[in-house]
Amino acid sequence: MATSRKAQTGAADPLIQQIADKDRVPWYNKPNLRYLYLMLFQTYFADRLNGEFTGELKGIIAAAYSLGAMLSLPLIGIINDKLGRRWSIFGGSAIMVMGSIIQGFSVNAGMYIAARILLGFGIPACIVSGSSLIGELSYPKERAYLTCLFNHCWKYGVEDSILAADGTFVGPDGIIIFFIPESPRWLIAKDRNEEAYDILAKYHAEGNRDSNFVKAEFAHMQTIIQLEMEHSSKSHMDLIRTAGMRRRTLITAGLGLFTQWSGNTLISYYLNDILEMIGRNSSIFKQQINVALSCWSLVCGVVIVLTCVRLKRVTAAYMCTISMLVIYVAWTVTMERATAAINAGRRKNGAAVAVLFLIFAYKPAYQIFYNALTYTYLVEIWPYAERSRGIALQQFFSRGASFATTFINPIGLENVGWKYFISYCIILALEIAFVYFFFAETSGRTLEELTFLFEDKELAEAANDAAMKASDHARVEEVEMTRDGKAA
Repeated sequence: MATSRKAQTGAADPLIQQIADKDRVPWYNKPNLRYLYLMLFQTYFADRLNGEFTGELKGIIAAAYSLGAMLSLPLIGIINDKLGRRWSIFGGSAIMVMGSIIQGFSVNAGMYIAARILLGFGIPACIVSGSSLIGELSYPKERAYLTCLFNHCWKYGVEDSILAADGTFVGPDGIIIFFIPESPRWLIAKDRNEEAYDILAKYHAEGNRDSNFVKAEFAHMQTIIQLEMEHSSKSHMDLIRTAGMRRRTLITAGLGLFTQWSGNTLISYYLNDILEMIGRNSSIFKQQINVALSCWSLVCGVVIVLTCVRLKRVTAAYMCTISMLVIYVAWTVTMERATAAINAGRRKNGAAVAVLFLIFAYKPAYQIFYNALTYTYLVEIWPYAERSRGIALQQFFSRGASFATTFINPIGLENVGWKYFISYCIILALEIAFVYFFFAETSGRTLEELTFLFEDKELAEAANDAAMKASDHARVEEVEMTRDGKAA
């Protein structure tokens, strides 16, 4: 399968990644790296559900959450650059705790909506900073797996928030964050090089400060970040300043829209309406389908997270979008047949069963890329200096798209019925074209080797050469790892 029309990119040769791949010691046999990943696991719970409202205000309350998120997004990049990843997560968690308290003591709809706006205001800081921190702290071999888990593990956050009284358990998240080290890349950008080197040595070489791998990795980070800072004005205008940045911005905006406009919100928010359209009106049956979908989504998510990182990113994007289009075309046809049967008085019909099958089939199709690899891809395509602003941009378009579909979906289902599904078929076809024309491959390289992905290849190679010289000409290609996880 072709990867992309623009296969030639400015990604550097994967020198550091190749060194990391020679390390045969698994992460669970490295005490320091094991501790780091255990602490990072808590950041996966940032994007949790904080209660649900039912009744006539359901749409307004859901939209209030997205509105709060959109209001905070212009500030996220500034806060990340000034305070670092950890303090941003702490701040977002603190705001959500306040929102949860207000929500718990709400005595009217106005207070509840205000609480939802406050909860929405806090969540982007946790999402943007959490995904960045995971990608920037991870050992190169495991980075893709860990960033894939970020979007999947919110389901566990849903469960523990329900068990812990409507989301107030976000408080411990803000405390645990101080047991996690700061991003070494942020420390380097702030000229705190010694602290950054100590973190890399502790977690990427099990405390061995003489590790040739750590020397090369640190030199690569330092060189690339210095080059980035020289060309960055730390403003949102940087996102459209060059052709490469404009392409990143376009991809990011597309991902923000497509993660909400691929038909997934119909299942997430309006499944009951769809079931009623095919004659399944029993409340018990609806609950059974909801529980079954949740369990199925969990199983699919685990399997996909463990397997999708082995795929090329562009290949995974094609598999996701093409399979969703096929499913939605079939779903549209079966919805028409099922509703026609219902109108003819035949409540039990094969088309309705087919609709149920396609709803379940849609879950793994969506998760292949949009659930598993969205944040992985965003962390990879954005260079350090603009990473927080780039992910915040995705959140802006995602929340905006969610805000819009909250109102559009019920109107479409009510007014045109099954024909409304045709609009999603068209959008999914456009997504396939979008992947073909704009996506670039990012797998198999470190974040620094992807810094100039959409720029000149020569610039990327020059940065690689400078980094290798800065590492005192260490023979990094011959680095071998001993069984205790320390560099030879």
